[in-house]
Amino acid sequence: MNDYENVKYAADVGKSLIKNSPLGVELSDEQQKALAEIIRVAGLKAGEFLLQEGAVDDSLHVLVSGRMEVVKSDQGGEYVTLHVLQPGDLAGELGFIDGQPHSAGLRAITDCEVFNIHRKEFDTLVEKEPDLVYKVMRAIVRTVHKIVCSMNFQHAQLTDYIARQHGRY
Repeated sequence: MNDYENVKYAADVGKSLIKNSPLGVELSDEQQKALAEIIRVAGLKAGEFLLQEGAVDDSLHVLVSGRMEVVKSDQGGEYVTLHVLQPGDLAGELGFIDGQPHSAGLRAITDCEVFNIHRKEFDTLVEKEPDLVYKVMRAIVRTVHKIVCSMNFQHAQLTDYIARQHGRY
C-alpha cells in the first residue's frame, strides 16, 4: 500500500469510527470526513489510565472497543468504581468544554481502543464548519443530559430507600 492509500484507509477508518459514535448521529458524510481528519486513535491495556483524577485534559474521548471504569479515589487511597463505560460512550466531555481538572479517573478494565478529539484542533472547525461544530456540541449536551438524568434517578431511589427505612440500611 502506498502513502496515498494509507491516508485514504486511515480517513475511511476514522469516518467509520465517527459514524458509529454518538458524535456522528446528525453529521453528513462530508462532516464525518472533516471530523475524522482531526481524531486520534489510541489503544490502552487493561489497568491503564486514560485520565487521572485531578488532571487537566482538553480532549473528548469516545470508547470504540473494550470497557473502562470511571474511578474515584477514596480516603484510603483505593479506587471506587462509579460507572462502567461501554463502546460508544463519551468521556471527558466537561474537560473538553471547560478545561477544568477531572473529578474522576478513567481506567481500562479490558484492552480498549478509543478515539479522541483535542479541543485546539476542534476549534479550527468553528469558522469553516460551524454546522458540524454545532451538531457535535449537541451530541455532547445530549450525553451529559443523559448522565444527569441517570444520576437524578439514582438519587431519588436512594432517598426513597433511606426515607422508607428511616435511615436504617
